[in-house]
Amino acid sequence: MSMNPQHPVLIVGGSGLVGSQAAKVLRRLHPTLPLTIGGRDLARAEAVAKEVGGADAVRVDLGRPDLGQPDGRAYSAVVMFVQDDTLHSLKYAQAKRAAYLSISTGVFEVGPEVAHYIQQPASAPILMGSHWLVGAVTLPVLHFAREFKTLEAIELAAVLDTQDVGGPAAHADLERLTEVAPRALVLQEGRWRWVHGADATRTITSVDGTRLEGQAYSPFDVLSLATATGARSIRFDLVVGETATRRRGEPASTEIIIELSGVKPDGTRGRSRHELVHPGGQAPVTAFGVAIAVERLLGLAGGSPVAPGLYMPHVLFDPAGFVQRLEASGVRIRRA
Repeated sequence: MSMNPQHPVLIVGGSGLVGSQAAKVLRRLHPTLPLTIGGRDLARAEAVAKEVGGADAVRVDLGRPDLGQPDGRAYSAVVMFVQDDTLHSLKYAQAKRAAYLSISTGVFEVGPEVAHYIQQPASAPILMGSHWLVGAVTLPVLHFAREFKTLEAIELAAVLDTQDVGGPAAHADLERLTEVAPRALVLQEGRWRWVHGADATRTITSVDGTRLEGQAYSPFDVLSLATATGARSIRFDLVVGETATRRRGEPASTEIIIELSGVKPDGTRGRSRHELVHPGGQAPVTAFGVAIAVERLLGLAGGSPVAPGLYMPHVLFDPAGFVQRLEASGVRIRRA
């Protein structure tokens, strides 16, 4: 395949709040990796490229099959921080044999991406990374699940501060994913269900003990964890409100609560609860997830580049290694 890490990584939406942070994390991890900041506003993209260093900027037009890029332009990866309802970006990556990473797709929108992969399965590695904060829930769950012989139920919650939703693209994503599909996908006693109304609400205990009302939500974590763990019940709830740090008068943080139940190796039943908090909010965690996903796709941290195929983060990362790096990036993990 022609994926060449010497070709730049095109970050579409790279001048946005989270995209620019991801570019900076990539630059810190890989000082010589060429980066291209792509956006609708060239001046903004150029300003971010200058700030990141070792980067250039291009205007990206998702309405065009060539994204508005010159014929001779080659990229090693195309990373999407905006929702592309034309999927020109995916088709462009396949045509250029560049790795592709999307992080804004809903479970109810997965069909078109999968269909493009099926049409050209040998063209490029496609990483469907529309998990909560690009794997910051799924990989820790798989790490913590190792203390169970049989995992039965996975209850997940995320608290997103109203002051920490992100830029305009993130606001649009959240609105689309919570309002266009009014039902959320959960696994209940081995059966997939789309829940709404009273079935879609759950009381969440925040990291400071405050009781919050959560709403069922279905990022790709529910799909990954169902296939990776064999648990019979999996549910993810989202609270958009005030995080514990802000209740204390500090800046907004981001919270993830992971509760697992099942049978321990000694045959007894058990439960565990882990709390993950990043004091900087959701953006640095998302930026970290995207950066190490690009690193993995291109084989920049040892090993070969990922072969053409359709992937989710849980099949590309070792959970223990991921959790270790997640903590090094600033996420605090506490066993409750």
